[in-house]
Amino acid sequence: MKRKLLKAISRRDFMGGVALGLTASTLLPSFESFAFSNINKPQTSSSGVLPYPPSITGLRGDHLGSFEVSHALAWEGRKWPDPDHFTDDLYDLVVVGGGLSGLASAHHYLKKQPLAKILILDTHDDFGGHAKRNEFTVKGKKLIGYGGSQSIDAPAHFSPQALQILKDLGVEVDKFYHYYDRDFNRSHGLSRGIFFHKNHFNKSIVERSFFESEAENIFDIIESYPLKEGGKEALTRLWEGEEDFLADMPDSEKINFLRGISYDNFLRKHAKMPEDVILLLRNPWIGLWGVGYDALSALEAYRLDMPGFDGLRIYSDMIPKPYDKDEPYIFHFPDGNSGLARLLVRKLIPTIASGNSMEDIIKADFDYTRLDEENSPVRIRLMSTVIKAVNQEQDERVDVTYVRGDQVEKIRARHVIMACNNNILPHICPQMPEDQKEALKFPQKVPLSYINVALNNWHAFQKAGYHHIYSPQGFFHNMSLDFPVSMGGYNYAKDANDPIILHVVHTPTRQGEDLPPMEQHKQGRHDIYNMTFADYETKLVEQLQDILEPYGFDAERDIAAITVNRWPHGYAYEYNELWEPWDWIDGKKDGPHILGRRKIGRISIANADSQALAYVKGAFDAAVRAVDEQLV
Repeated sequence: MKRKLLKAISRRDFMGGVALGLTASTLLPSFESFAFSNINKPQTSSSGVLPYPPSITGLRGDHLGSFEVSHALAWEGRKWPDPDHFTDDLYDLVVVGGGLSGLASAHHYLKKQPLAKILILDTHDDFGGHAKRNEFTVKGKKLIGYGGSQSIDAPAHFSPQALQILKDLGVEVDKFYHYYDRDFNRSHGLSRGIFFHKNHFNKSIVERSFFESEAENIFDIIESYPLKEGGKEALTRLWEGEEDFLADMPDSEKINFLRGISYDNFLRKHAKMPEDVILLLRNPWIGLWGVGYDALSALEAYRLDMPGFDGLRIYSDMIPKPYDKDEPYIFHFPDGNSGLARLLVRKLIPTIASGNSMEDIIKADFDYTRLDEENSPVRIRLMSTVIKAVNQEQDERVDVTYVRGDQVEKIRARHVIMACNNNILPHICPQMPEDQKEALKFPQKVPLSYINVALNNWHAFQKAGYHHIYSPQGFFHNMSLDFPVSMGGYNYAKDANDPIILHVVHTPTRQGEDLPPMEQHKQGRHDIYNMTFADYETKLVEQLQDILEPYGFDAERDIAAITVNRWPHGYAYEYNELWEPWDWIDGKKDGPHILGRRKIGRISIANADSQALAYVKGAFDAAVRAVDEQLV
């Protein structure tokens, strides 16, 4: 059938001409000024005064208006006039970037200097950075989802400093053992599925995932797969794990060998797998690294429990840098780590929302008019893009210049924490030494898009029997019903008649071109910058219909709204053992991020980028380090 686009939804929810305070002006190139006229119409906040960012649908994440000034600065070398006066009185601290690391920097500074005056600047229309909250109202029920940073990963392995921040915020991670219903999928007969598309396999069909290794009928599952001739036999042989595919190699050399070969090439050259099996196994973890197994080592595949290694006579306690598997992945607020961002903001600006617990933050009404009040000791100024930060050594101050709307403004502070995308720092810190600038050219942020689809019900998933579907070669690699978390008076959709959020992931790559991860990230970033909301919508509707139409799904009827959280500059770059020196990974030799985060006078550098670790603990550790080195 011909796929129908959601025209009614598009007109109602995704178009419109509110510019959120931005004015088209000569500050920006004409095509960027034109883009401002197409920013989505928001709902109002609970105060009825300002737009309420979490409820804005359409193209979000790095939304229109959040990146144009930075691009003009970095790509075109654009210059702005220097203001002749300061917008505000002297601040003790200015934080550039209102994500988790920036908010945690302000929190940690305030603990050490309780009377401090702090300003946080962020280029987006909401705080939290990648810790993004999305809200929908469907059939009278509010749905809360995450549009970026997902969960508190492995809190048992947090540093004492990062754990202290959680404690300061009232976060008790053990409570998630109660709030997260780990029995939900089993009790509803839901498992993980794989969607085989006829363009790459023998036919289009959804089958149960053989990655569910606890399945008793694993070989029957493989037998059902539409693989080409010999594919099912090859995959069964790989899964059985009895064969040593490196039998000619001494056992002592196998780990280093696996570290230096991609899993794709291990499967192709040593396990002799056919190409459709390699395609099937390439992308199940693409959302973790931002690349598939064409650009990840076979050793990383071993760490992530991919098949083919049981016969090699290597064991988990021999593997360097194993993953922490002693905690379940359940430490998840309904809005992901936006819950942490909201807790931090309420801690910094108590008048913004009522409450005092990790539970009541879920449904707390945030009054955005309180973010930037003149008499508040901590202020958060949104839609403000920093273009220059300069140490004034004679005054022991830092002057910070930024663009807000069609105005260029300047403020002065005793200290500055850069908690923004570290790649932009050479362009806004003219006093940065050349070797440090060179170091910051190395990493490429990992692009990705998190799409939240508000569904009127989840009957099709119940009928299909899947809560998660992996599409090995799909534009959207993974889609899953939202985490089954109920807390703070917010209840997960326990009945298939209830509305629910479907979380869909797109990771732009250039597979099959033998490109290293950073080159794939760079090209992938351009790919998604060039995508419109209509592009996402078209691909999403087509893929959902391909997968779920046999189970009664109809996009026009079942989709209530869509929010695309597009992150061209997404995850912090983590070193990849297949491409970078192992010394950088095991800490025997400093990687470029160590030089890249070096203090510049009264300017210190935070963000998870500076830790080369794309997790909450990286963001928090960076915040503590940056503040402490300013206040020694």
